[in-house]
Amino acid sequence: MSAVVKSELLEKLWVRMSERGDFPLLSQALRSTVSAMSDDNLDFTSLVQVVLSDVGLTQKVLRLANSAMYVAFGGNITTVTRALMVLGMDTVGHLVVGMKIVDHFHQSVPHRIDAKLELNRALLCGTVARCITEGVDLRIAEEAVVCTLMRQIGRLLVAFYLEGKWEQLRRTAESEKIDDSEACVRQLGVSFEDIGAEAARRWRLPETIFAGMQSLGAPSNEPASDHVRWLRAVNSYSTEAANALAAHEPGDGLEALLTELAVRYSDELKVDAPRLEALSAALIDEESSEGLMQEIAELRAHADAIVSTGNSAHARLSAGLEDLRALPSSKTLAPVLTLASEAVLAGLSLSRTLVFVRQADARYHARIGFGHDMEHMLPTLNFGAGFQPDVFHLAIANPVGIFIENAREPRMEARLPDWFKAHLADARAFVLLPVKAKDTTVALLYGDWTQTQPLHKITQPEMAILNELTRELSRFFSGANLEAVDML
Repeated sequence: MSAVVKSELLEKLWVRMSERGDFPLLSQALRSTVSAMSDDNLDFTSLVQVVLSDVGLTQKVLRLANSAMYVAFGGNITTVTRALMVLGMDTVGHLVVGMKIVDHFHQSVPHRIDAKLELNRALLCGTVARCITEGVDLRIAEEAVVCTLMRQIGRLLVAFYLEGKWEQLRRTAESEKIDDSEACVRQLGVSFEDIGAEAARRWRLPETIFAGMQSLGAPSNEPASDHVRWLRAVNSYSTEAANALAAHEPGDGLEALLTELAVRYSDELKVDAPRLEALSAALIDEESSEGLMQEIAELRAHADAIVSTGNSAHARLSAGLEDLRALPSSKTLAPVLTLASEAVLAGLSLSRTLVFVRQADARYHARIGFGHDMEHMLPTLNFGAGFQPDVFHLAIANPVGIFIENAREPRMEARLPDWFKAHLADARAFVLLPVKAKDTTVALLYGDWTQTQPLHKITQPEMAILNELTRELSRFFSGANLEAVDML
């Protein structure tokens, strides 16, 4: 098949898959994650927003950051921003990509036994990859898991979105005694690998992932680096081991198959053959007791609370304050303001938060925000520093925070600026927290509750913590950081 015909066929497949409303949402989430990972300025906000959009994902990131291997960083990490600082952008980014893929197919699983079995097989591949990379640097280990999951994407997309073709190729494979991959080429004119590569291209996955998701023996125009060869070895071993576990019962030649795989892949995986053989034997025991799927169950579990140190607003805000205090004053502003904004958002169970920063044009511009449609809203939100008879100018002149419990009360509506009424009119209550530095309000934290979020009435002890949090923020607005304010 020519490259042009193959390209046209892949485009038709993609259009058909995109007709299902859930698939474009997955594509957008993955592109946003990869974009945040590749941001040269290391602006955490975009990646934090992706993580916070999923409670289960948030819980997984926080649990990882508080695990034993990171205890040297102080433990008790309660915000995604702080977790990013500890774990690193790449580690969390790879974790997000893997979990978004897993979560998407879990939510999209049709009422067909064959599709569910295919999903379980793919998840088993990823879990095997996580098992054999245990003890490896976490960033590299998560990268290997993503490569392994992406190796399965072509099969999953056909099974979930092209049901008729999936049934045909499975029948062809069974009747002609060929594998599914060859049957896919006969039925569709493209391979599972072609479809997976197209997905990686459209999701703009990093080149290392694109190269690492190929099989170990895949033809290549140029020699693969040692790291890429290792990624390919992980995904190839994991795929073959998972296929063996799924197709054979213990005592039915499974042990011999896994031992053969261990011997064949030990050099490429840089693991001694006896150790890999022992791991292979352990996989059988875990699979028979369903222990191997425990991690997947954890990924799907949605926690009732984001933090385990306490569910009260006071406890959550106190934890956020301690996170800020742990940072050096030289820390760049963007991640610091992101952490503060997230701490207030989670602590008060807000609908959204905004951070307005005073810039050289003597205006306060919204630079960081969490909540619905923030990407489009941020560029439209700003106000001048010059006095106006409204509540925002009262806040920047005030030394402490202001809590507006009823934004729709007539007398309060008269104190709301026009730009607020145009863009934030659905707020029914809000809080304003000024950040002072050298007798100037350098930033203003805003948080609100809309009709979709229950209102939390801020108590005096909670407001005291919020005021302390903004005082803590003031130390970051000095020296080199002040020079960088206009770049936010």
